[in-house]
Amino acid sequence: MKFFLAQLNPIVGDLDGNAKKILNIASKAYSNSADMVLTPELSLWGYPPKDLLLKKNLVDKQYSILDKLSLSIKKKYGDLSITVGIAEKIDDSFFPNLYNSVVLIEGGEWKTIARKIILPTYEVFDEKRYFRSEESVSVICKKIKNKTYKLGITICEDLWVNENIEGRGIHKKNPISDLKSKKIDFLLNLSASPYTFKKSKLRNKISSFAAKYLQVPLIYINQVGANDDLIFDGNSFIINKNGSKIKQLKSFSEDTSTWDINENLILVDQNKSSEISSVFDALVLGVKDYAKKCGFRSALIGLSGGIDSALVSVIATAALGSENIFCVSMPSKWSSEHSKIDAKDLVERLNIHFNTISIENIMSSFEDSFLESLNFNAEGITNQNIQSRIRGTLLMALANQEKHLLLSTGNKSELAVGYCTLYGDMNGGLSVIGDLYKTNVFKLCNWLDSEDSVDSRKAYKLDTRVKIIGNQIRKKPPSAELGPDQLDTDSLPPYSLLDKILKGIIEEKKDLQLLEKDGHNKELILKILTLIKKAEFKRKQAPPILKISSQSLGNDWRVPIAISN
Repeated sequence: MKFFLAQLNPIVGDLDGNAKKILNIASKAYSNSADMVLTPELSLWGYPPKDLLLKKNLVDKQYSILDKLSLSIKKKYGDLSITVGIAEKIDDSFFPNLYNSVVLIEGGEWKTIARKIILPTYEVFDEKRYFRSEESVSVICKKIKNKTYKLGITICEDLWVNENIEGRGIHKKNPISDLKSKKIDFLLNLSASPYTFKKSKLRNKISSFAAKYLQVPLIYINQVGANDDLIFDGNSFIINKNGSKIKQLKSFSEDTSTWDINENLILVDQNKSSEISSVFDALVLGVKDYAKKCGFRSALIGLSGGIDSALVSVIATAALGSENIFCVSMPSKWSSEHSKIDAKDLVERLNIHFNTISIENIMSSFEDSFLESLNFNAEGITNQNIQSRIRGTLLMALANQEKHLLLSTGNKSELAVGYCTLYGDMNGGLSVIGDLYKTNVFKLCNWLDSEDSVDSRKAYKLDTRVKIIGNQIRKKPPSAELGPDQLDTDSLPPYSLLDKILKGIIEEKKDLQLLEKDGHNKELILKILTLIKKAEFKRKQAPPILKISSQSLGNDWRVPIAISN
């Protein structure tokens, strides 16, 4: 028996386009003499389809598409079998009225062969809003060359049932345990599992456990590509019955591969890429796919000379190509000369477009207008926010005029405590590093300027002869430069301390007592908790944040704005 692994990058809701992609994959599988093609979870829809699943016309349309796809595959590729992920309609009066299902296309027809049992409702997942849970595990028999194989089929979360590994507790149902008595020959897992820090290692552990427990090879197929704020890393693989990986597909790229069950495969090195390089790859793919799927060809960035906008510029250049990146420096009277120089030097290293628009005169006219009309003298934070909003307005005007995707450059630390200006530096269509703490921004930039990143920079056509970020940008104290000699530490504790407390609050869900036990000062903890709460209204109006952690401040952060002290 020969499997064909198809790691696909679908467009959410593009049923026709995704079906065409599956048909093209069938051609490749047929030319490789494959017996069965495996595609990811909800491969006809793309994941996550969200409220598109509530559109009855789309749900009905998928069935006519499946009929046509089945006939085309039979006509062109004979007995080839293909698994396709669909939203299966349930004909009763209850809601939700869909299953997250897998169908098997073969012989000119299609039939349901598996339904998802465990429906996740944590982080960004909200599957119980759309789907019902299946009660029993799925096993099919597949006859190939006079031999019958029993295939156990699981869908994404159905595999994540070991609380000692995945850490979310015991589910009411355990598909892996239930499969033990079925005497299957292979375990298949069709997934749409988003990337987060160290997720790949968890997948490997959970899959290795299942393969060893059932004493069968496991084939894991994952979606790849970015859809809105979610990034899917692919990284599909095969694990033998001893729990060792024998095949690995590419990370962050569409890929296909075949596996003849009789071929002897050597063990795969599971430590091919570092975690820091995968973070960069994920953010590059996030920008690339967001722009492509939303119809943008170019990106615009407000370049300050600081480390955040420098990192976003590098990511955007890697994603879209230097010819499609446009940066604007907008110095005020408080902007330092070294920041102006650093911005210009970065642009030369990246070979991207660059313009300078001074906002000094615009700022003066704002100040004069306030004084003349209202006898109002804008000072302190008000004055600083006006500068930021002038810049935000200029950037939005340029983005509108030139049809650029404006990229927001704020980091997670700033978004968490509100050290950012609504309708100013928060403007943009996509927040690129909004799930990276400031300390991690420095780590990623240090890696980019090290020898360890040379292969990555080559792959993305970035200059390998120089430090791409530059020592000047990496080593200067962080500053918004909205006031005389301003530093971030004038308002905030050092990021090395702030980020530890923020991570404790945001990702680890620690309260005041637990944070105190970690050795943090009570007054500082209370100050940060207050800042987080007061900034909630800003985050609700922020652009989509590319999610790379277990808890971003985007769609998976569901905290009310109006809450008691």
